[in-house]
Amino acid sequence: MKIIDFRVRPPLKGILKTAMYANAPRRDRFTRQLGLKPAPSAQKKSMPLLLEEMKEAGVSRGVIMARLSDMLGSISNKDVQDICKAYPKIFVGVAGVDPTSRRAALQQIDDAIKAGFRGITIEPGAYPIPMYADDRRLYPIYGHIEDRNVPVVIMTGGNAGPDLSYSSPIPLDRVAADFPTLKIVVSHGNWPWVHEILHVAFRRPNIHLSPDMYLYNMPGMDDWLKAANGWLADRFIYASAYPLTPLKDYAEWFVRLPLKPDVMEKCVYKNAAGLLGI
Repeated sequence: MKIIDFRVRPPLKGILKTAMYANAPRRDRFTRQLGLKPAPSAQKKSMPLLLEEMKEAGVSRGVIMARLSDMLGSISNKDVQDICKAYPKIFVGVAGVDPTSRRAALQQIDDAIKAGFRGITIEPGAYPIPMYADDRRLYPIYGHIEDRNVPVVIMTGGNAGPDLSYSSPIPLDRVAADFPTLKIVVSHGNWPWVHEILHVAFRRPNIHLSPDMYLYNMPGMDDWLKAANGWLADRFIYASAYPLTPLKDYAEWFVRLPLKPDVMEKCVYKNAAGLLGI
């Protein structure tokens, strides 16, 4: 079965300076909390090992996202672009923007699309000056992305900001309502607000959910799967959040989940392929 992994951070360039590599004990502690073993490629910061692990996991494409964050460590669009150019048949790039300058952000979006990026990522609570998803400074950016007909990946779950309020699904509900044709992928699945984000996705058909590592035997898992087997089948997206989970072990666990065969194919490949134009 072919898999598109919607969130992969390979051990290259500026990604190595982010918290998930620079603070390896913290990363590995998180992985073990989930009940998984850290990936050898992450511990050794080995690209050859990562490519081998991707192959063993059945992952044909990995999505790399840029990031502007003091809290988590920044990943530049240039670094993402360079990695995708070096591995054009393996990695797909999603660009980040600096929301503090509206004109600069809109230009970043246009430049990224011209450079081959397949979407834009916004991490409101993780910015150097944290924002909520419905911050009015972000609205011109959402409108520009909507007009360009590319998906936006919004991180509102898990460690999404200075406190739990930054992962509340209520601001995201407002954004989805105000930009009804904007294709929104909710990274980290808005965990721990599982019932609430499922309600938002039920009433906002432009919302896609990607719980990634917060699906793995976590509270709310059964509710996500129940929705995916029903009305959410076309909007549920697989991601490992590597290196926070090991690619092979996570993929092997996921494909054994009680999802209908046609739903499984959508979740691990077709839904992401449609959003990214693959």
